[in-house]
Amino acid sequence: MIPLNSFLLGLRCFSKRISNDSSRRHLSGSVKLCAGQLMRWCSRTSNTTKEHDNSSLMLKHLIAKIKSTGPISVAEYMREVLTNPVTGYYYHRDALGPQGDFITSPEISQIFGELLGIWCVSEWMAAGKPKAFHLVELGPGRGTLASDVLRVFNQLGSVLRACEISVHLVEVSPKLSETQARLLTEGENCLMHDPTAAVYKTGVTKTGLPISWYKDLQDVPKGLAFYLAHEFFDVLPIHKFQKTKQGWREILIDIDPQSPEKLRFVLAPSATFASKTLIQRDDERDHVEICAEAGVIIHRLAGRITEDGGAALIADYGHNGTKTDTFRGFRGHQLHDVLTAPGTADLTADVDFRYLRQMTRGKVTTLGPIPQWEFLKNMGIDVRLQVLMKNTSDPTTHRNLIEAYDMIMNPEKMGNRFKFFALLPQSRVISQEAKPEKHSSTASPIAGFSELQL
Repeated sequence: MIPLNSFLLGLRCFSKRISNDSSRRHLSGSVKLCAGQLMRWCSRTSNTTKEHDNSSLMLKHLIAKIKSTGPISVAEYMREVLTNPVTGYYYHRDALGPQGDFITSPEISQIFGELLGIWCVSEWMAAGKPKAFHLVELGPGRGTLASDVLRVFNQLGSVLRACEISVHLVEVSPKLSETQARLLTEGENCLMHDPTAAVYKTGVTKTGLPISWYKDLQDVPKGLAFYLAHEFFDVLPIHKFQKTKQGWREILIDIDPQSPEKLRFVLAPSATFASKTLIQRDDERDHVEICAEAGVIIHRLAGRITEDGGAALIADYGHNGTKTDTFRGFRGHQLHDVLTAPGTADLTADVDFRYLRQMTRGKVTTLGPIPQWEFLKNMGIDVRLQVLMKNTSDPTTHRNLIEAYDMIMNPEKMGNRFKFFALLPQSRVISQEAKPEKHSSTASPIAGFSELQL
């Protein structure tokens, strides 16, 4: 157990000891975002002809599927549109960054990923500094977050030197896995590839840690692990339901009879398996979105943390079981009709954190959701910003740092829209809440969810 004062002092030192390079990544001066675009910052790609062809292929595929089997669920629609191996939105494109379709907090500010790296280290310390752990990221995007976290690990080598760390990335997109490999390793040519295996790519990071890629969380080796999921759950397929006089009915997608080349939403004429099994009886909303796949993943994470130790940190936009219709598409800086030109726009829905909490089945303790600005402030983002500001005299770099800080912290921008949610072993919170005996050390606080006086 780590004394509270030592923990706070250590966290402050971590923030000052990690790399002071503040010029590595910043917002472009031409980037101007409005509040409505923050959840998915979109920009048109130049290859519009290819997008049109993919859209036509996807639409034909969906129409043929519906003609063959009948109307499909929204979950099946999302799964096809986003991850179809032939024309899926995520499967063959890098949709992130200024030239893609949206940007995320790690792409905007290096501080974001650095603080998540510190969070992992602090929970490792609270666990008693075990001799080994896995760093597992679900949906790593371009690998930017993992890169920032690994840089923190490398900078804190004196703290972690006796610990064996391995990196495990869960990624279904071949295109994005190539981007991740270029950033995190010496390149694809230095990796071992086996497309048919559960571990389809392995190698060593630039900092000398073993790294592996998987398409499914189930294939990641068991063991004490710290799981990160940033903007991962919001793109998982959802089922949509509407309350009617006849009871709950699932919303499906069908061919528009007035225009055979278009799709439309319809209500299932009778109860479906999903409407019978997924909806909570005490839900008072008239419209509900449920991501069964997210529930399965959370249940597995809870089981792993219970059996092997570690923790999971989830960052996404979402709600605590209060919102209704959040399913939407984004393309070209604008909201995009989810049924138009399928395969050319990002499809997303707010994460229902209450549902995720229920799906842990009480195996672990959950914390949050709390706003992103609160989590990052608790983690010491202001201290870290001051360190970076002091280590450069360049006015442009100063301005970029402040703009990036404002983007991820301002409640009117990303600060309030995005939430943090954690899964922890029950013993972690029990030890913190237990009344300490006289002269005994108090348990270390849970970083990010406790205010740390830095």
